[in-house]
Amino acid sequence: MVNNIHIKRGFLPLASLPAFEAAARHQSFSRAAEELNLTHGAISRAVAQIEERLGVDLFVRRNRRVYLTRAGERLLRTAETVLQDLDRAVEDIHRHDAQSPILSVSCEPSLAMRWLMPRLGSFREQNPDLNVEMHMAGGPVDLLASGYDIAIRRRDFGLPDDYYVTSLWAEMAGPVCDPDCWQNILACDLSNARWLHSRTRTDAWDIWKKASGFKGRPASEQYFDHFFFALQAAVNRLGTAIGSLPLVIDDLAAGRLCAPMGMAPTGVDYVMLSLDDPKKDRRITRFADWLAAEAQATEASSKAVIG
Repeated sequence: MVNNIHIKRGFLPLASLPAFEAAARHQSFSRAAEELNLTHGAISRAVAQIEERLGVDLFVRRNRRVYLTRAGERLLRTAETVLQDLDRAVEDIHRHDAQSPILSVSCEPSLAMRWLMPRLGSFREQNPDLNVEMHMAGGPVDLLASGYDIAIRRRDFGLPDDYYVTSLWAEMAGPVCDPDCWQNILACDLSNARWLHSRTRTDAWDIWKKASGFKGRPASEQYFDHFFFALQAAVNRLGTAIGSLPLVIDDLAAGRLCAPMGMAPTGVDYVMLSLDDPKKDRRITRFADWLAAEAQATEASSKAVIG
């Protein structure tokens, strides 16, 4: 019992810690009071409580100014870390509370820019009380460490066993280019084309050739740093790229691109990842339902423009 009392008495008055941190950071009780909307006396009393508990001086008072002692400098470093961790924890709890107005979504950059973001307006109209916070990232993701509620990924890597995986669609891919170029410049022959490659999907052409059985070779080749750039280059008549659904569906529907060789399955799925069952969080449920509807609409649209 005595030991427990001793331990409890060793605790600092946590309510006083923000006042100390602000005073130490500014080296001014007055500026700390202004920042925290308190009086100079309240800051002084908070610091005095901590000094009394520790039994050491945290500041040296000289000519109406204060300077940190060595003990004060040491406590400041710890206080900054503690308060930052508390802020992050509170924000994380708020974000992952089912009642939170924020849904943090991580998405493959190309998919986000070419498919998801052009459609987010409809989700916003249907769910004006829920703000989708977008993060662009691809590949493996640690949902817990990153603070994302969900991640949308091309499933070409291993996933943790404890993730909930919601399938969205099976990827289809094939050569895409400007329709006029295909007819009048390439003479409807893929071997006449400049094949556009991406360093983030170096095997895209090989996967399609294997799936389709195509044996031809390109007239020339060009490489881009990202898949998104290769697709945009195809839209801009710079060559022929391997386009995957749904990344090119809008360009196909608008006639900016054509898929003259059709599309073949790549063997890779797009999925939505979450730490918990989506049905347990109304925010994720609403987004997942909307996402599934958009995926179905995209599939129907792809059948209309490709067959």
